[in-house]
Amino acid sequence: MKKNKSIKIVISILAILVFAVGIYIYSKVFTNNTNLSEKEHFVTIPTNANYKLVKEIIAPYIKDMDKFEFIANKRSYPEHVKSGRFLIKKGMSSFELVTTLRQNVAVRLAFNNQERLEDLAGRASSQIEADSLSILNSFKNPEFLSKNGFTEDNVFAVLIPNTYEMYWNTSAEKFRDKMLKEYQNFWTKERIAQAKENNLTPIEATILASIVHKESVKKDERPRIAAVYLNRLKIEMPLQADPTVIYAVKKQANDFTLVIKRVLYDDLFLNHPYNTYKNIGLPPGPIAMPDITALEAVLKPEKNEYLYFCASVTRFGYHEFASDLTQHNANAKKYSEWINNLGVKR
Repeated sequence: MKKNKSIKIVISILAILVFAVGIYIYSKVFTNNTNLSEKEHFVTIPTNANYKLVKEIIAPYIKDMDKFEFIANKRSYPEHVKSGRFLIKKGMSSFELVTTLRQNVAVRLAFNNQERLEDLAGRASSQIEADSLSILNSFKNPEFLSKNGFTEDNVFAVLIPNTYEMYWNTSAEKFRDKMLKEYQNFWTKERIAQAKENNLTPIEATILASIVHKESVKKDERPRIAAVYLNRLKIEMPLQADPTVIYAVKKQANDFTLVIKRVLYDDLFLNHPYNTYKNIGLPPGPIAMPDITALEAVLKPEKNEYLYFCASVTRFGYHEFASDLTQHNANAKKYSEWINNLGVKR
């Protein structure tokens, strides 16, 4: 009887110990170990980061680092640190924290309305790990330019405005190569053929679309504006596009923060490759990042015989079109008088 009683006592003690160990392990593994005021927070782990750096990065969001380290070591995380963007949610346990630090969450990188490659590089670098200079240099890499038929002036055409999914730790070169692939996907055989019908290459179509994009925010008017410029190109008439003059002024001043609401008469004589009043044909590269509607307007222009247009003083945002200079001068006079009355000097 005493022997049985002793066995029962030992079993009870073992059961209590097992229970206690279970509670201890449970508290280490499965209880909340986050220190978040919000519901969730993204952390970014740089490329080639070690475990020490990871701990420094996540420390503000961890309640008990000892608990985290206990599980991290058990799951061999210190030897297999991953770089990327990771989502920590309020209430996560140490086990879940280690799991989430192995699940790289993609970024939805969006861009449009950028004026220059430098602007795009800054925009992209704010959303992925690569810095703006490395992104800029990757696009200007001579081997990349030569291999793909671009120049430093027109490589901006490779960027199609959209929202792209990629990992935060995407390198500058991988970002560039993804943009090239998207560009190649956009320029289907059908679109290339449409551009060719208007005696344009894809790059030239993009350059013209950038001018159309800057000329009008009215999407329904863009095919008509595109037709005017195509009509001018056919007869080797200067494009005389005010947005190119504005771009030339900014570029010559090396200041793209300038706000220019009015092109002055003297600006038209600026000796610059982007001044389409002085130079026949297209400028060396895009003056902006045209959106899809501007590109489609160039590929599917309206059929008309207009050679001139100027801003309308009755339909704001739209333009008045003319096929002869006399009518255009009358339209331009109305606009000049209107803008003078507003007191706009520059």
